Amino acid sequence: MSHTTPRDDAAASPFLPKLVTVLREGYGPRALQQDAIAGLTVAIVALPLSMAIAIASGVGPERGLFTAIVGGFLVSMLGGSRYQIGGPAGAFIVLVSACVAQIGIEGLILATLLSGLMLIAVGALRLGSYIRYIPYPVTVAFTSGIAVIIFASQIKDLLGLTLAAPEPGPLVEKLRALAAAADTITPAAVAISLGTIAVIEAVKRFAPRWPGMLIAVAAMSLIAALGLPVETIGTRFGALPRVLPLPALPPLDAQALLDALPWAASFTLLGAIESLLSAVVADGMSGRQHRSNAELVAQGIANIGAGLFGGFCVTGTIARTATNVRAGSHGPVSGMLHALFLLLFLLIAAPLAAYIPLAALAGLLAAVAWNMAERHELWALIRSSRADAVVVLATFLLVVFRDLSEGIVVGFALGGIVFIKRMSDAAMVRPAEEHPTDPHQGDLVVYRLSGPFFFGAAAQLGGALERIADRPRAFVVDFTAVPLIDSSGAHSFDLLARKVARMGGQLWFTGTTAELRRVLLAQGLREPRVHYLPDVEAVREMLATSVSRAANQS
Repeated sequence: MSHTTPRDDAAASPFLPKLVTVLREGYGPRALQQDAIAGLTVAIVALPLSMAIAIASGVGPERGLFTAIVGGFLVSMLGGSRYQIGGPAGAFIVLVSACVAQIGIEGLILATLLSGLMLIAVGALRLGSYIRYIPYPVTVAFTSGIAVIIFASQIKDLLGLTLAAPEPGPLVEKLRALAAAADTITPAAVAISLGTIAVIEAVKRFAPRWPGMLIAVAAMSLIAALGLPVETIGTRFGALPRVLPLPALPPLDAQALLDALPWAASFTLLGAIESLLSAVVADGMSGRQHRSNAELVAQGIANIGAGLFGGFCVTGTIARTATNVRAGSHGPVSGMLHALFLLLFLLIAAPLAAYIPLAALAGLLAAVAWNMAERHELWALIRSSRADAVVVLATFLLVVFRDLSEGIVVGFALGGIVFIKRMSDAAMVRPAEEHPTDPHQGDLVVYRLSGPFFFGAAAQLGGALERIADRPRAFVVDFTAVPLIDSSGAHSFDLLARKVARMGGQLWFTGTTAELRRVLLAQGLREPRVHYLPDVEAVREMLATSVSRAANQS
């Protein structure tokens, strides 16, 4: 991959699609050839995966293809990442299935459209850059939690179970219902699902460039066609349509909008996080830099497009995006071609999908879940510190047993608290190395601050400053090693200034930058309450001059 160029990132508008950047750089037949190969490679991966995710989400497999075709094309054409591949994502399975169970397919499509509008707003307000501040333990924990949920959602088809009632959504109830149906296991389905996993892993190990997922699903479909008693896409859903549906809006009324809004907010939160994480992965693999706000706007437009054509949530997909980069993609054209290749399949070969065993798709998603579960990173974070362990475990357990959005929000809050505590611990106040015992210095005491002095550290350091201000008449606080201060930190110095003034002393601030001084002055810390000098030596010289003048006058 070529390296980042100035036009590729900083010099361009934050909303300029990367497709425009690529075309401006010059796009020739060789680049088109590279993108065609990469697009076909990604389409081969996306074909079975899109149908499997749709089925696991409680909708028909054709909706997964509609999502990948329309949403994938728009994400690549309008997005802020060169290599992002959009489509249905495993991370959404639990949300989409719960949404369908509560408000139906029409409600899901409406929530997808509303989510698209929200994503456009988030991008237009330039909030995309803030997504990167989600703590790493939170992203690891929610990804691992999603992996557990995806695997649990596939147990029924992995084992070919028959349930007397609809499968529950919550994990504990789901496992109880599955355990109660253990006597309905279908050996042929177990063989197909295990065979799918085995082929995927074998291809990954011995021929990693081959499309293992498609090979596994095709092989198991041929085996099942020999007469195995397993459920297929055709037996459950019937034949796939061979064309895209005409765009249409779902019913729009006040109650439908109110019912869809909470789901739309959840789709927006997860979609923004997932798509920008995927773009960051592509950046790391390619050396490029994505435009986060352009990416979010494109994701929003893609969700609206997918919803109009009967699809559901679109987001950046990490596995397909990484495949795109490794396949030699030159830019967004490969993602657009991947969508066109999927459309070609729908037009020509859709009837073949009817022979795919559901157990094979379940095995495919089980392999995806295993690869998604960041086991080593999760365990490393749990062992690294007690604080990280709390963030990871709280996020993971909430995602698995409660709600995905709730897990992200609580994890983010806990991560913020941990960060504040660590930054507070990093802030220190200590006496200067010089010994302030010279009688000509007028009981001068110098204390040096280091680290950020913000609300987290203000209470801790404020008490220390007040204790050390009990004696000296001349008190110096050196800010040379303080990178930032907020209003809470500045307020603690206001209290210090009042105490020093009551004692009849003088307060000096040294080493303040223009930004630090601006915050301090805003709190009323100005002459004559506080004196500002560039460094401690200037204070010493001024005091020495003052003492000498007083001595001469006497």
